[in-house]
Amino acid sequence: MKKSLLRIVAVLVAIAFVIGVSFAFVPKYASAKSSKQIKIGLSLATLQEERWHKDRDEFVKAATKLGAKVLVQAANMDDVKQKEQCENLISQGVDVLVIVPNNAEVFTSIIDEAHKAGIPVISYDRLIKNANVDLYISFDNIKVGELQGKYLTTKVPKGNYFVFRGAPTDNNATLFYQGAMKYIKPLVKSGKVKVLFDQPVKDWKPEEAMRLCKNALTAAKNNVQGILAPNDGTAGGIIQALKAQGLAGKVVVTGQDADLAAIKRIVEGTQTMTVFGELAADVATQEKIMTLATGGR
Repeated sequence: MKKSLLRIVAVLVAIAFVIGVSFAFVPKYASAKSSKQIKIGLSLATLQEERWHKDRDEFVKAATKLGAKVLVQAANMDDVKQKEQCENLISQGVDVLVIVPNNAEVFTSIIDEAHKAGIPVISYDRLIKNANVDLYISFDNIKVGELQGKYLTTKVPKGNYFVFRGAPTDNNATLFYQGAMKYIKPLVKSGKVKVLFDQPVKDWKPEEAMRLCKNALTAAKNNVQGILAPNDGTAGGIIQALKAQGLAGKVVVTGQDADLAAIKRIVEGTQTMTVFGELAADVATQEKIMTLATGGR
């Protein structure tokens, strides 16, 4: 299987599960004819990054081919709005609810509400914590961080680092960080690397990453050689801050998602690398692209 197909495989697996469990878990449709069209609610935390536009389009395309209808909502990183949108999708009688949560900690009541209505729930890409979801599907997020950390430490085996974490509300950000630090911590311990900055970026916002980077550059007097950026959006903001100091292209900057803007920056020489999500997992070598968690339902 080609790695470039893995994201589509993940989507197809999710949708196949959706269409299968919609009849298995929803009593009111237990005796329904197979010709009934499945209605899927897809709740996205954001469409801020290019990758979410791609995921949405691939999901809808794959579901449509399988005969399902998808109702899409995007919350623009607003927890209250996303919960309201999920409640609306439940009230519209979706057969399955697929959620990419902005805040992994606040969806317990929504999951309970969906289950009371007989609606199974998929946590897509980002894990919904403290909730009995029917399926969790994601990439090997620790591996993504490992790829970033290995690249950064190989390119800059000594010097000063800035470490940017993703949104504190996103469990994936914790996993990316965990993977990257497997490579960074040994160099810190040996004294070869100093981490002068280590903070999360609220809501993954590029403008927040830019603001934080400006402050970090001021504090470090521009003395930085490597920057761990958890995704391409934050990398873009960081590079804007570097440009203002004449440092763009002189500092190694990581990324993730292979956004078009990031690819252009790599060609220009201002961003050093990106991780295309599915490259972090290879089914053939048992690097898991998805983790199934049925929770006993």
